[in-house]
Amino acid sequence: MDGNGDLEALLAIAHATRRSTLALARQLRRMRSDHGVSAAKLALLSRLERLGRPMTASDLAQVERLQPQSITRLIADLEEKGLLRRTQDPVDRRQFLLAITPGGHDLLAEDAARQNAWLAQKMADALTPSEREIISIAARLMDKLSLPPGEPFDPGSLPVGANRPEEHPGRN
Repeated sequence: MDGNGDLEALLAIAHATRRSTLALARQLRRMRSDHGVSAAKLALLSRLERLGRPMTASDLAQVERLQPQSITRLIADLEEKGLLRRTQDPVDRRQFLLAITPGGHDLLAEDAARQNAWLAQKMADALTPSEREIISIAARLMDKLSLPPGEPFDPGSLPVGANRPEEHPGRN
């Protein structure tokens, strides 16, 4: 295959991957618990949880690619629901640090458990063991693709139970 053939093949794979991940994301959103917290608010909580440290509203807005004004109402609603807490920044007393509360952690865990259970059942019902292995490999590759430029892939960061490259020598 020449360079153009490779590009055409990659474009077709990219299209199929994007289409299927969007369809799966829609299905997973339908599996969310009915807790009255929007996807945008869950994204903010999830980001704070993944970062594992408090951050300012402006930093959170930048990371989430939102305007600081748009994030204000989301933060207020999350704080009102007890899912987020705001404390004064000890370094810059004009700023407030946002941190996820235990209730916020619980909400995210409940959502993830529900979605994981649905997806695991769907895979058990629809896929052969070989296909499930392929999905496991594809999940690792999707993690690699989703990394910011220059950030190294850490296969050790995969969840317990995920097939890690060291479990399959010669496959990375």
